[in-house]
Amino acid sequence: MASSNINTEGINYEGKIRRNLSPSQLYEDALRYEPGTAISSSGALIAESGKKTGRSPKDKRVVEEASTVDDVWWGPVNKKLSEESFAINYERAADYLNTRERLYVFDGFAGWDPKYRIKVRVVCARAYHALFMNNMLIRPTAEELENFGEPDFTIVNAGQFPANKFTKGMTSSTSVSISFERKQMVILGTEYAGEMKKGVFTVMHYLMPKAGVLSLHSSCNEGPAGDVSLFFGLSGTGKTTLSADPQRPLIGDDEHVWTESGVFNIEGGCYAKTIDLSAEKEPEIFNAIRFGSVLENVIYDRNTRVVDYTDKTITENTRCAYPIEYIPNAKIPCVGGNPKNIVLLTCDAFGVLPPVAKLTPAQAMYHFISGYTAKIAGTEEGVTEPEATFSACFGQPFLVWHPVKYAQMLAQKMQEHNVNVWLVNTGWNGGAYGIGKRISLKYSRAIIDAIHSGELEQAEYTNYGVFNLQIPTAVPSVPAKVLDPSQAWEGSPEEFQETIGKLARLFQSNFKEYADKATPEIIAAGPQL
Repeated sequence: MASSNINTEGINYEGKIRRNLSPSQLYEDALRYEPGTAISSSGALIAESGKKTGRSPKDKRVVEEASTVDDVWWGPVNKKLSEESFAINYERAADYLNTRERLYVFDGFAGWDPKYRIKVRVVCARAYHALFMNNMLIRPTAEELENFGEPDFTIVNAGQFPANKFTKGMTSSTSVSISFERKQMVILGTEYAGEMKKGVFTVMHYLMPKAGVLSLHSSCNEGPAGDVSLFFGLSGTGKTTLSADPQRPLIGDDEHVWTESGVFNIEGGCYAKTIDLSAEKEPEIFNAIRFGSVLENVIYDRNTRVVDYTDKTITENTRCAYPIEYIPNAKIPCVGGNPKNIVLLTCDAFGVLPPVAKLTPAQAMYHFISGYTAKIAGTEEGVTEPEATFSACFGQPFLVWHPVKYAQMLAQKMQEHNVNVWLVNTGWNGGAYGIGKRISLKYSRAIIDAIHSGELEQAEYTNYGVFNLQIPTAVPSVPAKVLDPSQAWEGSPEEFQETIGKLARLFQSNFKEYADKATPEIIAAGPQL
């Protein structure tokens, strides 16, 4: 396409534009011009993202603008940037891109539902970035590309060039800033491709609720009868593993929107962690790493080009981006009906949350806003202590509105469609980390199967104190003792009460941040001491 058809303020495309190139062409450019690039033995493009091997949330900024200032949840997630500073960053990015011999443009869509999808343009100077977004956005047909017109949002990625630390609002040489009024995102000082993916999600997390539909950080699959399930969970809770079910087609693994008619995936691909990946553990992801996929920051044999997925030399955050059609049982188009079940996943390392509990609407909102899991922290003496982690709506870094807005929209959807909500703990049982054992994956799968079969909906329940949860007395293929943490606890009853009290207080302390906008019913749905 001629450069005259592409207009991005201040950027000169004359004679150097490479728009929507095929993966083969992008491979050729990456191998020719980008040091550290190679082809893996399975055919994927291996790329390096430089110094930054993960997102830089502390460097994210949202422009303070009259049209959106009252909408945004300002604070540690959304830090304010002036319009002037954004303009300086944009000009700095444009100036850098104008010095490049090649400019890559990828035009694609965010959202599989034509009614709500937005047109996204990515402008960058690396073939690796263009191929990454070719995989992560929804790829247009030749006709759609011909009639693409002006984008609804533009990402200007000059990540090889640093931000000016003396620009007001900058705290480092890295800057990821979004202007909703200008419909632009500018990246400086980081070549980590995941910034673009999550930038698009942040934009959708603002635009979709504004349009009256709910954006969600979740995976999603569909049963044989068309019954849809949503899975929420932070890293390490089993969201990807438990939503990958050979009997249930995958609608998407990370970002969705719930509309008046059902759910749709925002993305055209998946961005999977590859650390310790094996064909035995996760065959679908392993087999998706082939020609067209992008492998990031992995170590490989220089002769055979075989990747060592156990090697963490560069980073533990090794990843692969691939088109969703590389997953054999992906449902394409990636859309489904209204969900029947919602699963909130947590990995509780304190060993006091039950493997499964049925939540009331108020409890569902409380636990959705809380977004709890626990990670294991090692000390120098070798003592391990669970560390609670809370991420509002199971995706706090990407929220734009106040968490309560998303929770209220979710509650309304749940009520409209009579959705069951479950809290599923894939963490420890019988004691805290170091004493108890991780709940077996086969038990977690049996619980998910019982949810999908409808057996858990019909089960008998008993009350679980402090957290006031309803837990089933029996689940097929799961020992009854495992279902009640107080019965499975291997220490003294006093230790159990002390531990559950500690976790309850952590929940209460975290929720104070949201109490001003939460209803008394939601607050009362939390743990009570």
